[in-house]
Amino acid sequence: MMFLPINQEDLKKLDINQLDIILVTGDCYIDSPYCGVALLGKYLYKNGFTVGIVSQPRLDTDEDIMKLGTPRLFWGVTAGSVDSMVANYTPLRKKRKEDDFTPGGINNKRPDRATISYVNLIKRYDHFKKPIIIGGIEASLRRVAHYDYWDDKIRKSILFDSKADILVYGMGEITLLELTKRFANNQDFRDIRGLCYIDKRPKEDYILLPSFEEVSSDKDKFIDMFNLFYENNDPITAKGLCQKHLDRFLIHNPPQRVLTQKELDEIYEIEFEHDIHPELKKLGKVKALDTIKFSITINRGCYGECNFCAITVHQGATVVSRSKKSIINEMKKISKLKNFDGIIRDIGGPTANMYEIECTKKLKSGKCKDKRCLFPNPCKSLKIDHSPLIDLLEEIRRIPSIKKSFVASGIRYDMVLNDSKNGGRYLEELILHHTSGQLKIAPEHIDANLLRLMGKPPLSDLKRFIEDFYKVCRKNRIKYFLTYYFIAAHPGCGIKEMEKLKNYISENIRIKPEQVQIFTPLPSTYSSVVYWTEKDPFTREKIFVEKDLKKKKLQKEIITV
Repeated sequence: MMFLPINQEDLKKLDINQLDIILVTGDCYIDSPYCGVALLGKYLYKNGFTVGIVSQPRLDTDEDIMKLGTPRLFWGVTAGSVDSMVANYTPLRKKRKEDDFTPGGINNKRPDRATISYVNLIKRYDHFKKPIIIGGIEASLRRVAHYDYWDDKIRKSILFDSKADILVYGMGEITLLELTKRFANNQDFRDIRGLCYIDKRPKEDYILLPSFEEVSSDKDKFIDMFNLFYENNDPITAKGLCQKHLDRFLIHNPPQRVLTQKELDEIYEIEFEHDIHPELKKLGKVKALDTIKFSITINRGCYGECNFCAITVHQGATVVSRSKKSIINEMKKISKLKNFDGIIRDIGGPTANMYEIECTKKLKSGKCKDKRCLFPNPCKSLKIDHSPLIDLLEEIRRIPSIKKSFVASGIRYDMVLNDSKNGGRYLEELILHHTSGQLKIAPEHIDANLLRLMGKPPLSDLKRFIEDFYKVCRKNRIKYFLTYYFIAAHPGCGIKEMEKLKNYISENIRIKPEQVQIFTPLPSTYSSVVYWTEKDPFTREKIFVEKDLKKKKLQKEIITV
């Protein structure tokens, strides 16, 4: 095992004169598969390229950004594991004091619009003008013209705003490796899937989206644009897109293909230190490490498609699961790490109970354009069967060095309810062996119209799941509890809807919820489209949207104070 180099001492130890690639990130460098920059860096290294990392560079000096020199091939830039504006500001636009990915926990290292800031920093000091590739969730969700909550306006594609050369979107392993090989061989890259670039003219046979100028001035055009963008996110059915910005065009190639299980296994079987680089550790504790150090990713992608969530646009709507053998091998490796306490913090992914559950029709022909997998009800073509996940959890419990393994990632309770054969068995396994006394679920609200706007299951599913949960608890004579995540001030939500939620909680759940989030309009989500346009993007019906910050806060306080 090894850390990727972050300073000249590391380069000397590895006998490297010039790195092929330097990756710049807004996070502290944690050598873990949970951190995209580490995973991509190790993946490129495994495939024969030398890679270094500059984490959280200062903007007022060249000391940090140039400490590894200039790369032979290109710079790679990411804001980090979270969009920098989400990391830096609350939904009420107040500056966040803490950052879980910064040593010491003080939010003073990640600049606003970090991707743009880091590209500008490199351009200022790299006199060799090596190409700059941007990626990660901030770039991925801002790859076309998008609504920005913090500016409260439509912003250009981040490729134009940053003046980077290429944008890699989605989970970038295949795209970035192919791009690296093309750069190494001085070959053209413009046909590679999963990337965007700028050209003087549109590309033939690509869909022409409404221009940046059109979507900035016309909210219906913005809805038209987003519908086309969203419909062309499936790697099997998607067409390429073009969008004019002034006198140039964003060229948006179709999405990269989905990884095979074998490829996903190989990526997660790369050797990681599961720790912070020793040089950075001196700067203070990184809180995120407490969770990710002893956690396991078992699948990628999510077909839940909640309208406020960015996962589907970034990771895709096709779920790819690792093999049981690969997961068990990683478990055993983690159990040998220094300071391992016998507890796996999370066995999960974007949604923990989608493991090995996918639609065969989608895998062959692509995602349906006229319907979703789970909303308004699970599609009959999606054969929901929790038995592979039950088998995996049982095998994990047989590992002698694992005392306890938790499922902390969210589950879809509608999927549990729609698995008539194994759903009840999975729920019992989850409660008895993989929770710490409280199981977290995210109904988000109980109002029918709001649930429709969110793309969430109906209230009847929540009621059934609560009954099933406590039935298992009574059967096994244990006093476990459900904890609930709710959202305030989502488009369509006013005081009346929050009062309705409060009354339901008081009469039926009888707890005081602690996990209540004020809605944040994330770039490239349907809920942000509704927030900006105040219209239902499918029917064009007028939707109430609360935009007053004090009234948003009041909505939350209705059920928390």
